[in-house]
Amino acid sequence: MSVLIAIPARYASTRYPGKPLVSLRGADGDKTLIQRSWEAAMAVAGVDRVVVATDDDRIRDHAQGFGAEVVMTSPACRNGTERCAEVAAQVSDHDIIVNLQGDAPLTPAWFVEDLVAGLRAHPEAAVATPVLRCDGAALNGFLEDRRAGRVGGTTAVFDARRHGLYFSKEVIPFTSRTYAEDEATPVFHHVGVYAYRPDALTAYGTWPTGPLEELEGLEQLRFLENGTPILCVEVEGRGRVFWELNNPADVPRIERVLQAGG
Repeated sequence: MSVLIAIPARYASTRYPGKPLVSLRGADGDKTLIQRSWEAAMAVAGVDRVVVATDDDRIRDHAQGFGAEVVMTSPACRNGTERCAEVAAQVSDHDIIVNLQGDAPLTPAWFVEDLVAGLRAHPEAAVATPVLRCDGAALNGFLEDRRAGRVGGTTAVFDARRHGLYFSKEVIPFTSRTYAEDEATPVFHHVGVYAYRPDALTAYGTWPTGPLEELEGLEQLRFLENGTPILCVEVEGRGRVFWELNNPADVPRIERVLQAGG
């Protein structure tokens, strides 16, 4: 099964305009968010092709400048999955398309490798996504964001078959307990990566935006609203810190990890 990683990147983000071109300082110097995301994709084993998918000339020129292959997509794309659907239509010779969102440079290679393996192991599944069990420190980070009125990471709940029941920017399930920093919690962080079979992407583009997707601003809910299960593949942190760049306040948080060589 051939695998393509597409990295959707748009300049006109509502919450953080120009986010793909934001500079992040790490142990290896300053690099943009999109370059660090591309480097994370290139580190994944068993991948046949990596492309940056954008509608913006500035992102295209910058990405080509550091050696990335770029696929131009329509400015009408409302989210990364729609952008990946356009990539799949243009580059149709891959069995699995991975959406590695351009705001997650801390994504370890094994998250994507385990995700692809999970989809391969479940031939009945059309879509899969990773989930990471929060320890107390990660859960406190989520709760701190919510108390401050920031839209932080996404949480997921799933059934006994590991089919996603719901994804939310609120912290679900509710728990009133206080957890030690290194203690396992019942809350799962949804890692913003997806693996699709081509038919699932084709179908996605034909469906209208549903009310839950509109309310949460979460593209994967369109699959659930149209009866397509999402396989949740649990991944292990292995001591690595994982966080997406959702808000300007996340920049120093991510830079601390990059400067530590994480």
